[in-house]
Amino acid sequence: MKTTNWNNYPHTDATIIDASNDEALSNILSRTTSCIPRGLGRCYGDASLQSHILSTDRLNRFLSFEPITGTLTCEAGVSFAEILTFFVPRGWFPPVTPGTKFITVGGAIASDIHGKNHHRAGTFCEHIESITLKLSNGQISQCSLSENKELFHATCGGMGLTGLILQATFKLTPIESAYIKEEVIKAKDIDEIMDLFEASAPFPYSVAWIDCLAKGKQLGRSIMMRGGHARLENCKGLKNPFLLRPTKPINIPFFLPDALFNKWTIKSFNALYYHKKRTISKLMLVDYDTFFYPLDRIYHWNRMYGKRGFIQYQFVLPKPSSCEGIKKILNKIGQEGKGSFLAVLKLFGKANQNVLSFPMEGYTLALDFPLTDDIFDFLDRLDTIVLDYGGRIYLTKDARMKDTLFSKTYTNLSRFLTIKKEWDKAGKFQSMQSKRLGIL
Repeated sequence: MKTTNWNNYPHTDATIIDASNDEALSNILSRTTSCIPRGLGRCYGDASLQSHILSTDRLNRFLSFEPITGTLTCEAGVSFAEILTFFVPRGWFPPVTPGTKFITVGGAIASDIHGKNHHRAGTFCEHIESITLKLSNGQISQCSLSENKELFHATCGGMGLTGLILQATFKLTPIESAYIKEEVIKAKDIDEIMDLFEASAPFPYSVAWIDCLAKGKQLGRSIMMRGGHARLENCKGLKNPFLLRPTKPINIPFFLPDALFNKWTIKSFNALYYHKKRTISKLMLVDYDTFFYPLDRIYHWNRMYGKRGFIQYQFVLPKPSSCEGIKKILNKIGQEGKGSFLAVLKLFGKANQNVLSFPMEGYTLALDFPLTDDIFDFLDRLDTIVLDYGGRIYLTKDARMKDTLFSKTYTNLSRFLTIKKEWDKAGKFQSMQSKRLGIL
């Protein structure tokens, strides 16, 4: 069947295999040249695309839960949406979550996802206690920080290339309500927003929307959202602190015209969004859906970019060079009029030991660009800046990075290849992305 991921680029014809079917899985591992696991397909690009895809849709059971410690064991196909629905009313929340809840636990591990709290909590995989893997030879292997440690560090952030994740054990975070005590602050430029991030270090969560087309003295003007889980004392006006306020979702029923997204509409939207926030600072109580997953309320929002799709470009720069490097990239975006509706800035804490994990201590900026004829050449120019400033591109958002840039910026590649060869001797687990980047 025709298969693509969330950004609608690229497409491939794929045979989908049910990963919960032991017989089908054994057959495909014994006779197929290569395959790749796939969850809900919410990554951007070709990381979970192949001619043979192992779907974890039916690996979706909760297996055990320890209510004293918050330790959950579940299958890889369990989604964050399912975790939230079941556990938030019981006073538990994922330790780390990205900007969508429509991802699976297996995908979160393969991407070693980060969220708005990386500066405090690190990545999702730093809360993983153990992983159960189906290897290419059909055997089942356990890995953790104390068992098959090298395999564990290669699987966390390894983009599904070490084996099929069957289940995982990790700890949830205790909460007293389903709400976030949020403060929204306007920043006049990139220097001010970075000062705000540094001052917001005590806050569990912080993130900023950035106007990537603002120029001159307004370069990098932003709106920060920071906060933490609301305590019971903050929810006195609510009858049930775990009950979300009802909202009506928006649906995009069809692909919008490609021409809708141009530098003029994007520039107008960015200006309106920035000036819509009339006060410099505002404190409010919002539910977790509003704070963490605002786009999830717009069903099929990816269709706004048209049938051609879009490219998400996310990079991180080391902290000492972040301000100068991001200024240079914003100036380049402004000069060429390649604006983004969704430009998200976050502060990362220290890197972990996972071999291909994306975060490093510094600032990360994620941008969405409509897929146009000249976008790849433009992004190649941004790549040069990222490389010059010691940064790297997020594999989960990548659809076009060159293998030369990848090998220069992911300096643990040779170590990963050694581990992969040890545990996947036949080289069964490959994706379109791994072939493009030379991870074989």
